[in-house]
Amino acid sequence: MFGKKKRWHCLPGQEPTELDKKVMYWENKGKLVPTRDMIRTAEQIEGIRMAGKLTTQCLDAVAAKIAECKNTQDIDDIVVKFCKDNNCNPTCLNYEGFPKAVCTSINEVVCHGIPKEEDVLEPGDIVNVDITIDKDGFYGDASRMFIIGGKTTPEKEELVRVTKECLEIGMAAAKPYGFVGDIGHAIQKYAEKHHYGVVRDLCGHGVGLAMHEEPEVCHFGHRGEGMLLVPGMTFTIEPMINMGTWKVYLDADDPYGWEIITGDEKPSAQWEHTLLMTENGVEILAE
Repeated sequence: MFGKKKRWHCLPGQEPTELDKKVMYWENKGKLVPTRDMIRTAEQIEGIRMAGKLTTQCLDAVAAKIAECKNTQDIDDIVVKFCKDNNCNPTCLNYEGFPKAVCTSINEVVCHGIPKEEDVLEPGDIVNVDITIDKDGFYGDASRMFIIGGKTTPEKEELVRVTKECLEIGMAAAKPYGFVGDIGHAIQKYAEKHHYGVVRDLCGHGVGLAMHEEPEVCHFGHRGEGMLLVPGMTFTIEPMINMGTWKVYLDADDPYGWEIITGDEKPSAQWEHTLLMTENGVEILAE
């Protein structure tokens, strides 16, 4: 009788380490665990850290100029120039047909908004800018919210603030040898306390050696579910929080098939960090 195929394997010829024993304990309990190659080497961590640093700096460059931007194409131009000046690549450009270097999502656009000259930025708009950078085969991924003109409605301001708090609460819930579901449970509980919808159709993800890797990091769920979190894993937390329903739809008017809209067309917000799991909790690599 064949048992379930094991995901975790000890290194050949070596006695199991304490890490091995902890991971195998949970795998033997029937929990989903990472594969060994999801645990980054010291060299890989340094490469991902550099890509994350560039991602953060690129968002800083957007933050310094966004008040002067007339449209979302201007934001794309900033990202393209930054990457050219810093010898790195904007990963979104041409990724599965995505035509631009960055995602710019305004108001009711949940994510994957495509920069264009006709998307004029108006005072009071809330805009998510989502950037992934590839440096020498390592990846950083982060997004921030911006309020155009520095002021918007109290309702939008609260949405932006609570969404950032959801990210912070999710990071606090991410513990070594805890589970991805712990993150989603904490975020969902906090968001729904404020009567917001947590998007279920999109999630955070592993990142570092590619833009999208295991595990999926859902922003809703139950404690103890999902993949075991092990020191050395790198992943994003990126809650997408809607002012109304959690449901979303694909914009039929987008010829590229990317832009996601809230189901009731009320505003949405998102914040994202790339994180490294350590023995003491998460370290921010890109923000």
